[in-house]
Amino acid sequence: MKKLFYLLIIITFVNCSDGEPPNSCFTPNVVDETLNLDLPGFINLKVPGGWSYTVGGHRGIVVFNLNGSQFKAFDRRCPEQDQSACGPMVVENNIILKCTCDDNEYNYLNGSPLTAGATCFAKEYLVRVISPTVIRITNF
Repeated sequence: MKKLFYLLIIITFVNCSDGEPPNSCFTPNVVDETLNLDLPGFINLKVPGGWSYTVGGHRGIVVFNLNGSQFKAFDRRCPEQDQSACGPMVVENNIILKCTCDDNEYNYLNGSPLTAGATCFAKEYLVRVISPTVIRITNF
């Protein structure tokens, strides 16, 4: 009976989740950014295929407008590198996230590594459309 009790406790804790996909390459942080797409710095986000950098996350955030109504947001911290050892990722060819210190590349649709040998995904944040001109980026 005691073994069953301990097994249930272990299963309960293993199955707990905060709704965020696991990514052991990043330390936990709180992200809650609201962007007004009418501001000049975010005007590119009003068109499909547009993207923009913003503050937040570990090293800043990059936001992509996929199709006019869906957005993706990723932390600019290089997933395979120590935060203090590398600058933020940059967008290359409008569709690739690239780490400038190790040249690793990541998919802008899901953060998956495109470089052989890279094992960590780019850290993705949730994006909610609040109105046609306001989006909210969170990790909760």
